[in-house]
Amino acid sequence: EVQLVESGGGLVQTGGSLRLSCAALEFTFPNYAMCWFRQAPGNEREGVSCISSSDGSTNYADSVKGRFTISTDSAKNTVYLQMNNLKPEDTAVYYCAVKPGRFQGMGGITLSYVAMDYWGKGTLITVYS
Repeated sequence: EVQLVESGGGLVQTGGSLRLSCAALEFTFPNYAMCWFRQAPGNEREGVSCISSSDGSTNYADSVKGRFTISTDSAKNTVYLQMNNLKPEDTAVYYCAVKPGRFQGMGGITLSYVAMDYWGKGTLITVYS
């Protein structure tokens, strides 16, 4: 059974940085998209960033462009989210999710949370001013 295990959340001051990790265990799909979503209290879950295992292409929500960077270590089946210049509005539970399949040109693809097949349990990030 596929398991996604997130780590790296915590409390950080405005302007600070954090790096999230998501390790995919028992994961044998040759091609997939790995994504980060987040959900703040009272809000709907929203996409933050995705990366394709097929071509390494990425996409980002407008609210995080220029501040967040997604990357992957395919040998470790791990995806990272480097978050810089954090703002209070980034406060949320961050979830890692995976959708098996061959994705190319992630910049032109939007994956809704309802499309994802596997989810981690989430990690909380709190940004204080």
